[in-house]
Amino acid sequence: MTEQNWTKLGLIAGGGDLPLEILKAQAGQPVFVIVLRGFADRDYSGVDNVSLSVGEIGGIIKALRGAGCDAICFAGYVSRPDLKALKMDTRGLVMVPRALAAGRNGDDAVIRVVVEEFERAGFAVIGADSLLGQDGLPVGCLGRAEAADAHLDDARKAMMVAAEIGRLDIGQGAVVSGGVVLAVEAQEGTNAMLERVAGLPAPIRGTPTDRSGVLAKRPKPIQERRVDLPTIGVDTVERCARAGLAGIVLEANGALIVDRAGVEASLQEHGLFVLIESAQ
Repeated sequence: MTEQNWTKLGLIAGGGDLPLEILKAQAGQPVFVIVLRGFADRDYSGVDNVSLSVGEIGGIIKALRGAGCDAICFAGYVSRPDLKALKMDTRGLVMVPRALAAGRNGDDAVIRVVVEEFERAGFAVIGADSLLGQDGLPVGCLGRAEAADAHLDDARKAMMVAAEIGRLDIGQGAVVSGGVVLAVEAQEGTNAMLERVAGLPAPIRGTPTDRSGVLAKRPKPIQERRVDLPTIGVDTVERCARAGLAGIVLEANGALIVDRAGVEASLQEHGLFVLIESAQ
């Protein structure tokens, strides 16, 4: 099954605004939402939905089939769950040993196990970028282009660091200021990483009146790009602003921008930039 011949989308919604952005982009089209209990943190009461645990794989597949879905999209953040506390059905329990074995190789390996399970069940797996029309995010700059020029060295080093931790399947993000690596992203995620940066001494990271440092987000080299592409939104810009950073750098065709108009407005308000560069 390909992206061209599916008829109804099942949206498997984790945390954040990305699932809502996809619903907005798919307005007028039939969409059924699986609300992942414990992760989804937005209101889906206005659309056809069911709430299930990430461990209820059989239940999710049954609900998707019952709703007539033949394609799915994973959207929103989901951290590694506590298996001891996780509600699981029979199909979820059968998948656990494969997921645990894959987990020793990193999060992307776990994602591939999950994707393969749904593909075996007959669903086309559609990337969020395709549904949002962002499967060709071009090279360029949003916000203060002159600020981006002044921070190119930090941007490029941050991208190099992000590529290296991605190669090791550690994370997707890094922060560099004045040539110094302030933080790399691991299991805590981008938001928690930026909170750590905000807690560092101001001379290291910059301030709202004297900004310094760049957040880089890029896909892992081995990434399953239909799932878990690096994503930024207004909240990301606001957190960077609070941390005294000067901007964000993304890989062209390798990231998502949620609520682009809102992001551009926030960049203007805080004097930040988003630089989109070709993969190196």
